Amino acid sequence: MRALQTATLLVATLGAGLMAGLFTAFAYAVMPGLGRTADRTFVQAMQNINRAIVNGWFLLAFLLPVPLLVLATVLAWNGHGRVALPWILAALVLYLAGFLVTGGVNVPLNNALDNAPADGEPAASGGPGGPADRSGPLAAARDGFEGRWVTWNLVRALAHTAAFGALAWALFLHGTAGPGGAA
Repeated sequence: MRALQTATLLVATLGAGLMAGLFTAFAYAVMPGLGRTADRTFVQAMQNINRAIVNGWFLLAFLLPVPLLVLATVLAWNGHGRVALPWILAALVLYLAGFLVTGGVNVPLNNALDNAPADGEPAASGGPGGPADRSGPLAAARDGFEGRWVTWNLVRALAHTAAFGALAWALFLHGTAGPGGAA
């Protein structure tokens, strides 16, 4: 039973860490970098990213922590290392919050951007600070997407990072718990 609990916590922690890293990388590198591009480049890049990310590796890392966290909660409640239970529950709530933000905000925004015209306007001429012309269907698609997506991505990045931290602490507490399940 203890080995199953440990494995469940370890894999859930790994999944939460992968998602925290992915969403955080978008927050501090990908979106600021894309934010410096012309509308066409921005829209096409995000459309390509949104299509590429829906693959088995992403889905495994994103979806698997949910049932594992539920299982970890049940196992901690009934077994060894109950001292970790509050941290597992906190991680479950935080992970689900980030999960719901993804499904309720970011994915619908991705889908709406996916319907934007890929070649709807001529290439803008502008300096390194951005395009000179901010009109047309690509600009409108970007304007309806970028600010909300970036904001909610930060929310999910923070939620997944906090879930990862809670799970790391739960894993530590679980590992230090004595035979009766207390630390």
